[in-house]
Amino acid sequence: MKFYVNLRYLIVPLSSILAIMGILSGGIFVWLGVALFGLYTIIDTLTKGIHLRADFNDDGYSYGLKQFQYLVMYLMLPIFILLQASLGLKLYEYTTESALGLNFIYGVFPYTPGTGLAELVGATLSTGLWAGLGIIYGHELSHNRKEGFFVSRLIMALSGASHFTYAHVYNHHLDLGHEDDPATSPRGRNVYAHTWLSHAGQSKYSFDLEKQKLQRENKFFLSPNNKWILGYLYSLPSVFLFVWTGGIIGVLSLIVVWSIANFLLEALNFMGHYGLIRKAGQPVEHRHSWDNDSVFTSWFFIEIGRQCDHHVRGETYFWELDDVGGPNYGIGYFSLFVITLFPNTFRRYVKKHLDNWDQNYASDEEQQIASQFKQIGVGS
Repeated sequence: MKFYVNLRYLIVPLSSILAIMGILSGGIFVWLGVALFGLYTIIDTLTKGIHLRADFNDDGYSYGLKQFQYLVMYLMLPIFILLQASLGLKLYEYTTESALGLNFIYGVFPYTPGTGLAELVGATLSTGLWAGLGIIYGHELSHNRKEGFFVSRLIMALSGASHFTYAHVYNHHLDLGHEDDPATSPRGRNVYAHTWLSHAGQSKYSFDLEKQKLQRENKFFLSPNNKWILGYLYSLPSVFLFVWTGGIIGVLSLIVVWSIANFLLEALNFMGHYGLIRKAGQPVEHRHSWDNDSVFTSWFFIEIGRQCDHHVRGETYFWELDDVGGPNYGIGYFSLFVITLFPNTFRRYVKKHLDNWDQNYASDEEQQIASQFKQIGVGS
Protein backbone atom coordinates (compact mmCIF):
# COMPACT_ATOMS: atom_id res chain seq x y z
CA MET A 1 0.00 0.00 0.00
CA LYS A 2 1.49 3.34 -1.07
CA PHE A 3 0.22 5.49 1.79
CA TYR A 4 2.61 8.28 0.84
CA VAL A 5 0.42 8.92 -2.21
CA ASN A 6 -2.09 10.45 0.22
CA LEU A 7 0.50 12.61 1.98
CA ARG A 8 1.36 14.59 -1.13
CA TYR A 9 -2.01 16.33 -0.90
CA LEU A 10 -1.22 17.89 2.49
CA ILE A 11 0.54 20.98 1.14
CA VAL A 12 -2.42 23.33 1.67
CA PRO A 13 -3.38 22.11 5.17
CA LEU A 14 0.21 22.30 6.42
CA SER A 15 0.86 25.64 4.73
CA SER A 16 -2.35 27.06 6.21
CA ILE A 17 -1.19 26.04 9.67
CA LEU A 18 2.18 27.70 9.03
CA ALA A 19 0.39 30.87 7.93
CA ILE A 20 -1.68 30.82 11.15
CA MET A 21 1.44 30.38 13.28
CA GLY A 22 3.11 33.23 11.43
CA ILE A 23 0.14 35.54 12.07
CA LEU A 24 0.05 34.64 15.76
CA SER A 25 3.80 35.18 16.08
CA GLY A 26 3.57 38.74 14.80
CA GLY A 27 6.36 40.84 13.39
CA ILE A 28 7.75 39.86 10.02
CA PHE A 29 6.25 36.36 10.33
CA VAL A 30 2.74 37.68 9.58
CA TRP A 31 3.96 37.85 5.96
CA LEU A 32 4.76 34.12 5.90
CA GLY A 33 1.53 33.28 4.07
CA VAL A 34 2.39 35.77 1.33
CA ALA A 35 5.97 34.47 1.14
CA LEU A 36 4.74 30.88 0.77
CA PHE A 37 2.53 31.94 -2.13
CA GLY A 38 5.57 33.43 -3.85
CA LEU A 39 7.69 30.36 -3.13
CA TYR A 40 5.05 28.02 -4.52
CA THR A 41 4.75 30.11 -7.68
CA ILE A 42 8.47 29.56 -8.26
CA ILE A 43 8.23 25.82 -7.56
CA ASP A 44 5.21 25.49 -9.84
CA THR A 45 7.07 27.26 -12.65
CA LEU A 46 10.19 25.13 -12.27
CA THR A 47 8.19 21.87 -12.31
CA LYS A 48 5.76 22.76 -15.12
CA GLY A 49 7.19 20.04 -17.38
CA ILE A 50 6.57 17.21 -14.91
CA HIS A 51 3.25 15.40 -15.27
CA LEU A 52 2.23 12.26 -13.36
CA ARG A 53 -0.68 9.89 -13.89
CA ALA A 54 -3.13 8.83 -11.18
CA ASP A 55 -1.85 5.99 -8.97
CA PHE A 56 -3.56 2.61 -9.22
CA ASN A 57 -2.35 -0.85 -8.28
CA ASP A 58 -2.16 -3.77 -10.68
CA ASP A 59 -5.81 -4.64 -9.98
CA GLY A 60 -6.99 -1.18 -10.94
CA TYR A 61 -7.68 0.05 -7.40
CA SER A 62 -6.58 3.52 -6.30
CA TYR A 63 -3.96 3.97 -3.61
CA GLY A 64 -5.97 6.91 -2.27
CA LEU A 65 -7.58 6.38 1.15
CA LYS A 66 -11.10 7.83 1.23
CA GLN A 67 -11.31 8.00 5.03
CA PHE A 68 -7.99 9.82 5.31
CA GLN A 69 -8.73 12.32 2.56
CA TYR A 70 -12.19 13.14 3.89
CA LEU A 71 -10.80 13.59 7.40
CA VAL A 72 -8.32 16.13 6.02
CA MET A 73 -11.04 17.94 4.07
CA TYR A 74 -13.32 18.13 7.12
CA LEU A 75 -10.42 19.39 9.27
CA MET A 76 -9.96 22.29 6.87
CA LEU A 77 -13.11 23.88 8.32
CA PRO A 78 -11.62 24.42 11.83
CA ILE A 79 -8.31 25.40 10.23
CA PHE A 80 -10.07 28.18 8.27
CA ILE A 81 -11.87 29.28 11.44
CA LEU A 82 -8.50 29.48 13.23
CA LEU A 83 -7.12 31.47 10.30
CA GLN A 84 -9.81 34.11 10.69
CA ALA A 85 -9.54 34.05 14.49
CA SER A 86 -5.79 34.69 14.20
CA LEU A 87 -6.43 37.77 12.07
CA GLY A 88 -9.10 38.82 14.56
CA LEU A 89 -6.48 38.72 17.31
CA LYS A 90 -4.16 40.95 15.28
CA LEU A 91 -7.03 43.36 14.68
CA TYR A 92 -7.69 43.51 18.42
CA GLU A 93 -4.03 44.20 19.14
CA TYR A 94 -3.94 46.92 16.48
CA THR A 95 -7.12 48.74 17.47
CA THR A 96 -6.47 48.55 21.24
CA GLU A 97 -2.70 49.12 20.95
CA SER A 98 -2.17 46.13 23.21
CA ALA A 99 -0.11 42.94 23.15
CA LEU A 100 -1.80 39.72 24.20
CA GLY A 101 1.46 37.82 24.57
CA LEU A 102 0.51 34.44 23.12
CA ASN A 103 3.76 32.69 23.99
CA PHE A 104 2.22 29.22 23.87
CA ILE A 105 3.16 28.55 20.22
CA TYR A 106 6.87 29.13 20.75
CA GLY A 107 9.66 27.00 19.99
CA VAL A 108 8.81 27.56 16.32
CA PHE A 109 8.67 31.33 15.77
CA PRO A 110 9.66 34.06 18.22
CA TYR A 111 6.73 36.14 19.45
CA THR A 112 6.70 39.84 18.58
CA PRO A 113 4.31 41.76 20.88
CA GLY A 114 1.86 44.27 19.46
CA THR A 115 0.57 44.84 15.93
CA GLY A 116 1.44 47.82 13.75
CA LEU A 117 -0.03 48.75 10.38
CA ALA A 118 2.55 46.76 8.40
CA GLU A 119 1.84 43.65 10.49
CA LEU A 120 -1.92 44.08 10.08
CA VAL A 121 -1.56 44.39 6.30
CA GLY A 122 0.62 41.28 6.16
CA ALA A 123 -1.77 39.29 8.36
CA THR A 124 -4.76 40.38 6.24
CA LEU A 125 -3.10 39.45 2.95
CA SER A 126 -1.91 36.10 4.33
CA THR A 127 -5.42 35.32 5.57
CA GLY A 128 -7.02 36.27 2.26
CA LEU A 129 -4.57 34.21 0.20
CA TRP A 130 -4.94 31.04 2.24
CA ALA A 131 -8.69 31.40 2.62
CA GLY A 132 -8.84 31.59 -1.17
CA LEU A 133 -6.39 28.77 -1.83
CA GLY A 134 -8.19 26.58 0.69
CA ILE A 135 -11.51 27.07 -1.09
CA ILE A 136 -10.50 24.06 -3.19
CA TYR A 137 -11.77 21.91 -0.30
CA GLY A 138 -15.15 23.62 -0.41
CA HIS A 139 -15.21 22.83 -4.11
CA GLU A 140 -14.32 19.18 -3.62
CA LEU A 141 -16.87 18.62 -0.85
CA SER A 142 -19.64 20.25 -2.90
CA HIS A 143 -19.73 17.03 -4.93
CA ASN A 144 -20.62 15.01 -1.82
CA ARG A 145 -24.33 14.41 -1.41
CA LYS A 146 -24.22 13.89 2.34
CA GLU A 147 -22.58 15.77 5.22
CA GLY A 148 -19.71 16.86 2.96
CA PHE A 149 -22.08 19.16 1.06
CA PHE A 150 -22.99 20.95 4.28
CA VAL A 151 -19.33 21.27 5.30
CA SER A 152 -18.69 22.72 1.85
CA ARG A 153 -21.38 25.34 2.50
CA LEU A 154 -19.72 26.30 5.79
CA ILE A 155 -16.25 26.51 4.24
CA MET A 156 -17.54 28.71 1.43
CA ALA A 157 -19.50 30.84 3.92
CA LEU A 158 -16.20 31.79 5.60
CA SER A 159 -15.44 33.63 2.35
CA GLY A 160 -18.96 35.01 1.89
CA ALA A 161 -19.65 32.62 -0.99
CA SER A 162 -21.96 29.91 0.34
CA HIS A 163 -24.07 30.25 -2.83
CA PHE A 164 -21.19 28.61 -4.72
CA THR A 165 -22.03 25.10 -3.53
CA TYR A 166 -25.42 24.96 -5.24
CA ALA A 167 -24.43 27.00 -8.29
CA HIS A 168 -21.34 24.89 -8.91
CA VAL A 169 -23.17 21.57 -8.92
CA TYR A 170 -26.46 22.55 -10.57
CA ASN A 171 -25.36 25.39 -12.85
CA HIS A 172 -21.67 25.17 -13.69
CA HIS A 173 -21.51 21.41 -14.21
CA LEU A 174 -24.71 21.27 -16.24
CA ASP A 175 -24.27 24.45 -18.31
CA LEU A 176 -20.48 24.32 -18.75
CA GLY A 177 -19.16 26.16 -21.79
CA HIS A 178 -22.51 27.82 -22.46
CA GLU A 179 -23.59 31.42 -21.90
CA ASP A 180 -25.94 30.18 -19.15
CA ASP A 181 -22.90 29.31 -17.03
CA PRO A 182 -21.57 32.42 -15.26
CA ALA A 183 -18.38 30.55 -14.28
CA THR A 184 -17.32 30.03 -17.92
CA SER A 185 -15.57 33.13 -19.20
CA PRO A 186 -16.27 34.05 -22.84
CA ARG A 187 -13.42 35.11 -25.08
CA GLY A 188 -12.30 38.68 -24.60
CA ARG A 189 -13.13 38.96 -20.89
CA ASN A 190 -10.35 39.54 -18.35
CA VAL A 191 -10.05 37.88 -14.95
CA TYR A 192 -11.00 41.04 -13.06
CA ALA A 193 -14.33 41.48 -14.82
CA HIS A 194 -14.93 37.74 -14.67
CA THR A 195 -14.52 37.63 -10.90
CA TRP A 196 -17.46 39.88 -10.17
CA LEU A 197 -19.65 38.77 -13.08
CA SER A 198 -19.20 35.12 -12.16
CA HIS A 199 -19.69 35.70 -8.43
CA ALA A 200 -22.87 37.72 -8.96
CA GLY A 201 -24.15 35.35 -11.65
CA GLN A 202 -23.73 32.28 -9.47
CA SER A 203 -25.44 34.00 -6.54
CA LYS A 204 -28.36 34.97 -8.80
CA TYR A 205 -28.61 31.40 -10.05
CA SER A 206 -28.79 30.09 -6.47
CA PHE A 207 -31.35 32.79 -5.64
CA ASP A 208 -33.57 31.81 -8.60
CA LEU A 209 -33.15 28.09 -7.89
CA GLU A 210 -34.28 28.49 -4.29
CA LYS A 211 -37.12 30.83 -5.22
CA GLN A 212 -38.53 28.30 -7.70
CA LYS A 213 -38.15 25.47 -5.19
CA LEU A 214 -40.02 27.36 -2.47
CA GLN A 215 -42.78 28.32 -4.91
CA ARG A 216 -43.30 24.65 -5.80
CA GLU A 217 -43.52 23.83 -2.09
CA ASN A 218 -45.91 26.76 -1.42
CA LYS A 219 -43.47 28.28 1.07
CA PHE A 220 -42.57 31.92 1.61
CA PHE A 221 -39.27 33.14 0.19
CA LEU A 222 -38.42 34.84 3.50
CA SER A 223 -38.45 31.71 5.60
CA PRO A 224 -36.05 29.44 7.52
CA ASN A 225 -36.32 27.03 4.58
CA ASN A 226 -34.53 29.40 2.19
CA LYS A 227 -31.07 27.92 1.67
CA TRP A 228 -29.88 30.97 -0.28
CA ILE A 229 -30.55 33.19 2.73
CA LEU A 230 -29.21 30.59 5.15
CA GLY A 231 -25.96 30.46 3.22
CA TYR A 232 -25.31 34.14 3.83
CA LEU A 233 -26.40 33.83 7.45
CA TYR A 234 -23.61 31.26 7.86
CA SER A 235 -21.20 34.13 7.10
CA LEU A 236 -22.45 36.25 10.01
CA PRO A 237 -20.04 34.76 12.62
CA SER A 238 -17.15 36.04 10.50
CA VAL A 239 -18.75 39.49 10.30
CA PHE A 240 -19.36 39.57 14.07
CA LEU A 241 -15.77 38.47 14.78
CA PHE A 242 -14.23 41.20 12.66
CA VAL A 243 -16.59 43.92 13.91
CA TRP A 244 -15.96 42.89 17.52
CA THR A 245 -12.18 42.76 17.23
CA GLY A 246 -11.58 45.66 14.86
CA GLY A 247 -14.66 47.82 14.36
CA ILE A 248 -14.59 49.64 11.03
CA ILE A 249 -10.99 48.52 10.45
CA GLY A 250 -12.14 44.96 11.03
CA VAL A 251 -14.88 45.39 8.42
CA LEU A 252 -12.33 46.71 5.92
CA SER A 253 -10.02 43.76 6.68
CA LEU A 254 -12.86 41.30 6.13
CA ILE A 255 -13.72 42.94 2.81
CA VAL A 256 -10.08 42.53 1.73
CA VAL A 257 -10.00 38.88 2.86
CA TRP A 258 -13.24 38.04 1.06
CA SER A 259 -12.19 39.93 -2.06
CA ILE A 260 -8.88 38.05 -2.29
CA ALA A 261 -10.50 34.69 -1.55
CA ASN A 262 -13.22 35.12 -4.16
CA PHE A 263 -10.77 36.50 -6.70
CA LEU A 264 -8.68 33.34 -6.37
CA LEU A 265 -11.79 31.16 -6.60
CA GLU A 266 -13.00 32.83 -9.77
CA ALA A 267 -9.49 32.88 -11.21
CA LEU A 268 -9.57 29.07 -11.03
CA ASN A 269 -12.87 29.07 -12.92
CA PHE A 270 -11.41 31.55 -15.40
CA MET A 271 -8.30 29.45 -16.04
CA GLY A 272 -10.22 26.19 -16.21
CA HIS A 273 -12.70 27.19 -18.90
CA TYR A 274 -11.69 30.45 -20.56
CA GLY A 275 -12.96 30.81 -24.12
CA LEU A 276 -14.18 27.23 -24.54
CA ILE A 277 -17.53 26.68 -26.19
CA ARG A 278 -20.21 24.02 -25.93
CA LYS A 279 -23.24 23.97 -28.18
CA ALA A 280 -26.44 23.91 -26.12
CA GLY A 281 -27.77 20.37 -25.85
CA GLN A 282 -24.43 18.68 -26.51
CA PRO A 283 -23.05 16.48 -23.74
CA VAL A 284 -20.15 17.78 -21.65
CA GLU A 285 -16.97 16.16 -22.96
CA HIS A 286 -13.27 16.31 -22.17
CA ARG A 287 -12.70 19.04 -24.75
CA HIS A 288 -14.86 21.53 -22.84
CA SER A 289 -12.27 22.24 -20.13
CA TRP A 290 -8.59 23.14 -19.88
CA ASP A 291 -6.27 20.82 -17.99
CA ASN A 292 -3.51 22.24 -15.80
CA ASP A 293 -1.97 19.10 -14.35
CA SER A 294 1.71 19.76 -13.80
CA VAL A 295 2.92 17.88 -10.74
CA PHE A 296 2.96 20.70 -8.20
CA THR A 297 -0.40 22.08 -9.34
CA SER A 298 -1.88 18.57 -9.07
CA TRP A 299 -0.62 18.01 -5.55
CA PHE A 300 -1.30 21.51 -4.23
CA PHE A 301 -4.79 21.91 -5.72
CA ILE A 302 -5.80 18.29 -4.99
CA GLU A 303 -6.09 17.49 -8.72
CA ILE A 304 -8.55 20.28 -9.47
CA GLY A 305 -6.39 21.02 -12.49
CA ARG A 306 -7.66 17.83 -14.12
CA GLN A 307 -10.81 19.63 -15.19
CA CYS A 308 -11.32 17.57 -18.35
CA ASP A 309 -11.81 14.35 -16.39
CA HIS A 310 -13.55 16.09 -13.47
CA HIS A 311 -16.34 17.55 -15.60
CA VAL A 312 -17.10 14.24 -17.25
CA ARG A 313 -16.89 12.26 -13.99
CA GLY A 314 -18.01 14.88 -11.48
CA GLU A 315 -18.45 12.52 -8.53
CA THR A 316 -15.09 10.79 -8.96
CA TYR A 317 -12.72 11.22 -6.02
CA PHE A 318 -10.03 13.77 -6.80
CA TRP A 319 -7.18 11.29 -6.27
CA GLU A 320 -8.61 9.08 -9.05
CA LEU A 321 -8.80 11.81 -11.70
CA ASP A 322 -6.37 11.30 -14.56
CA ASP A 323 -4.97 12.76 -17.76
CA VAL A 324 -7.54 12.08 -20.49
CA GLY A 325 -5.81 13.82 -23.37
CA GLY A 326 -7.95 16.94 -23.30
CA PRO A 327 -6.85 20.52 -24.01
CA ASN A 328 -3.92 21.44 -21.80
CA TYR A 329 -2.15 24.75 -21.15
CA GLY A 330 1.04 22.84 -20.34
CA ILE A 331 1.79 24.91 -17.23
CA GLY A 332 0.52 24.97 -13.67
CA TYR A 333 -2.07 27.18 -12.02
CA PHE A 334 0.38 29.39 -10.13
CA SER A 335 2.28 30.22 -13.31
CA LEU A 336 -0.89 30.76 -15.33
CA PHE A 337 -2.42 32.88 -12.56
CA VAL A 338 0.45 35.34 -12.79
CA ILE A 339 -0.14 35.62 -16.55
CA THR A 340 -3.88 36.24 -16.08
CA LEU A 341 -3.10 39.28 -13.91
CA PHE A 342 -1.96 41.02 -17.10
CA PRO A 343 -4.93 40.81 -19.51
CA ASN A 344 -3.07 41.73 -22.70
CA THR A 345 -0.30 39.25 -21.92
CA PHE A 346 -2.87 36.57 -21.16
CA ARG A 347 -4.73 37.15 -24.44
CA ARG A 348 -1.50 36.81 -26.40
CA TYR A 349 -0.58 33.68 -24.47
CA VAL A 350 -3.96 31.99 -24.81
CA LYS A 351 -4.47 32.76 -28.50
CA LYS A 352 -2.35 29.83 -29.72
CA HIS A 353 -4.19 27.49 -27.35
CA LEU A 354 -7.60 28.69 -28.51
CA ASP A 355 -6.56 28.40 -32.16
CA ASN A 356 -5.47 24.82 -31.47
CA TRP A 357 -8.77 24.11 -29.72
CA ASP A 358 -10.81 25.56 -32.58
CA GLN A 359 -8.94 23.42 -35.13
CA ASN A 360 -8.47 20.15 -33.27
CA TYR A 361 -11.12 19.86 -30.55
CA ALA A 362 -14.21 21.91 -31.46
CA SER A 363 -17.21 20.34 -33.17
CA ASP A 364 -18.53 21.90 -36.39
CA GLU A 365 -21.18 23.84 -34.45
CA GLU A 366 -18.61 25.04 -31.92
CA GLN A 367 -16.29 26.16 -34.72
CA GLN A 368 -19.12 28.26 -36.14
CA ILE A 369 -19.63 29.96 -32.77
CA ALA A 370 -15.87 30.53 -32.46
CA SER A 371 -15.78 32.12 -35.91
CA GLN A 372 -18.46 34.58 -34.79
CA PHE A 373 -16.15 35.73 -32.00
CA LYS A 374 -13.34 36.21 -34.51
CA GLN A 375 -15.58 38.22 -36.82
CA ILE A 376 -16.16 40.79 -34.08
CA GLY A 377 -12.46 40.87 -33.26
CA VAL A 378 -12.52 38.61 -30.18
CA GLY A 379 -10.29 35.69 -31.11
CA SER A 380 -8.71 35.26 -27.70
